[in-house]
Amino acid sequence: MSLVNVRGVSKVFHRDAMEISVLDGLNLTIDKGEFVALMGPSGSGKSTLLNLLAGLDRPTSGGIDIEGNDITKLKPTALASWRARHVGFIFQLYNLIPVLTALQNVELPLLLTPLKKKERREHAETALRLVGLSERMHHFPRQLSGGQEQRVGIARAIVTDPTLILADEPTGDLDARSAEEILQLLSRLNTEFHKTIIMVTHDPHAAERAGRTVHLEKGTLLNTEEMNAVNAGAGR
Repeated sequence: MSLVNVRGVSKVFHRDAMEISVLDGLNLTIDKGEFVALMGPSGSGKSTLLNLLAGLDRPTSGGIDIEGNDITKLKPTALASWRARHVGFIFQLYNLIPVLTALQNVELPLLLTPLKKKERREHAETALRLVGLSERMHHFPRQLSGGQEQRVGIARAIVTDPTLILADEPTGDLDARSAEEILQLLSRLNTEFHKTIIMVTHDPHAAERAGRTVHLEKGTLLNTEEMNAVNAGAGR
């Protein structure tokens, strides 16, 4: 069943008198429960697309349907409420608040919900247990390794039980061992908990964990023939 439907989306940024086209009439469908890797060179529009799917930005033209709702038509307040409920975002550089413990960082998204304090704490503890950090709940980010910080970031992303998990280079700042652990965790969230995950990555090894890989080049999706041509050129 289709969960995400990107329809003819274009995104143009303005810099002084210049117009910079980042996405150009992009169409993409993602089914519920898919794990999709989004690859492409720097400047191809990967992170821009992720931000549009998260409702952090709006397209210049086109529409984005998620669960049948066109999020591009939502007013700012409604969009913020939708994002808080439906999107879990995993950042490359963790984006944890250093003066808060792991538990407090994970609890943050729940402050926007009607849950009571005890319920928020229970949800946050459950998310941290799920990512294997039950013994690190009361540690501050500076007391954690990079891999552990990213696990906190993942716990924060899943604590609201979101419709979509969006990951922007989630292993880009980690050593090989920590990166592998994070990829295993994402795979588990997809296979065991049927989470729909869209992951931007430059790493072919990371992309192999996904069920499908989508390639962006200059703001458009490459079809199979175009991708084969790119790979053939790279092999020369």
